[in-house]
Amino acid sequence: MPLRYIKKILSASVYDVAIETPLDFAKTLSLRTQNQVFLKREDLQSVFSFKLRGAYNKMKLLSDEQKKCGVIAASAGNHAQGVALSAQRLGINALIVMPTTTPEIKSQSVKAMGAEIILFGDSYSESCDYAYELAKKEERVFIHPYDDDDVIAGQGTVAMEILRQHTGKIDAIFVPVGGGGLIAGVAVYSKFVRPDIKIIGVEPEDSDCLNQALEAGERKVLEQVGLFTDGVAVKQIGAEPFALAQKYVDEVITVSTDEICAAIKDIFDDTRSIAEPAGALATAGLKKYVERENVTNQTLVAIDSGANINFDRLRYVAERAQVGEHREILLAVTIPEKPGSFLHFCQLLNGRNITEFNYRYFDSANAQVFVGISSNGEIKDRATLIEHLQPHDFKVVDMTTNELAKEHIRYMVGGHAPCDTTEVIYSVEFPERPNALLNFLTELGGRWNISLFHYRNHGAAFGKVLMGLQIESTQQDDFHACLKTLGFNFREETNNPAYRLFSGGQAK
Repeated sequence: MPLRYIKKILSASVYDVAIETPLDFAKTLSLRTQNQVFLKREDLQSVFSFKLRGAYNKMKLLSDEQKKCGVIAASAGNHAQGVALSAQRLGINALIVMPTTTPEIKSQSVKAMGAEIILFGDSYSESCDYAYELAKKEERVFIHPYDDDDVIAGQGTVAMEILRQHTGKIDAIFVPVGGGGLIAGVAVYSKFVRPDIKIIGVEPEDSDCLNQALEAGERKVLEQVGLFTDGVAVKQIGAEPFALAQKYVDEVITVSTDEICAAIKDIFDDTRSIAEPAGALATAGLKKYVERENVTNQTLVAIDSGANINFDRLRYVAERAQVGEHREILLAVTIPEKPGSFLHFCQLLNGRNITEFNYRYFDSANAQVFVGISSNGEIKDRATLIEHLQPHDFKVVDMTTNELAKEHIRYMVGGHAPCDTTEVIYSVEFPERPNALLNFLTELGGRWNISLFHYRNHGAAFGKVLMGLQIESTQQDDFHACLKTLGFNFREETNNPAYRLFSGGQAK
């Protein structure tokens, strides 16, 4: 056991800027899961995140000479605010490099604390590399967001508070994981004081750098990371956090976007506060653990790590929360195009509510319907409904877990082309900024004819487009090269069943 970390955590200087956040009993979630669930409310810090703990502890320990040189950090939000506030309190000049995709609400918050901002790059990685260059050039001290002993110790004070606030039995603490600073600090302190407590990390399915590293036994660099849970969108776990996690973390659970959205709603229902996606990760993991292990009467703690969410994103969260709670089933249903078919379909639902219904006439034989149907909250209810519908002359395709269907197709039903377009379908992600969509189309130029296009702005750092192109197979390599040059993530979706049913041909 590294006693130096215990000493560092016990002596960490965080309370000049941080508060001891409450450990709130989540009454509704406890009743639903049949466990005692507590939320550690780091969203109540002055910068709405735990990040100022580690930033301030690191900066307070700098020598006078280092403080005179100033500090620099790279961050898209929470760490930047922690460094900016700490610099303001300590009288240190701070420079923050933020991606050009950073929402204005975050950059303005950092500016209001007196820090200087440079916008550079489309991702945290690009901003971080540039910040390292500036640190050497200007001889500033680089304040790392997670891969630093003093930062880890600052974050470890969260565990110190939890164990002091709840001296009784705790079965598990669920911790959101990005670069790993928080879980490293929480794990090392908790295992020293209460080795019986399970420490469970929670990551998004599309940004699971710790999960993959633990499975491989070494740190891995993810090719790309998901964009929804931007607070933990890190391609590689920190070196020191990984070393500590290998020793003191019991397991890592991964959760979907829908499960995260459902957890945001759970936190709101119990606290009337709105967590950011990363802030709700631990709660989503807690719920998944309870469901998987079928545990009851346990005491479980989830760290609500932050509340820096753009208001524009709430629409998206609300749309996805019901699916994440297993309270909405999304189906593509082929209905005979004849009088009474829809009535018969509704009668088969046995009183279930229809939450969404999208349909457009296409031919005289069959109708393709995209329908949302209420569920009872149990996973098996979806299979039960599908089995009930299939014998009654209705062809059913489950769309509940089809990301393309939920992201685009549900808003495009009826978009069949009147003739053979020989189109190839792509989903594309590009950095979101003013005129981003116009710039994206400009970069593509007029080389390929666009036959289908759907875009929605969700207030996130990256925009998502579904597009169809009339393009020959010999030209696809050129198109791929164009997108790679632009730095866009893309995936061909031509054979995705959601597209084939509602906007292309028949499902394969």
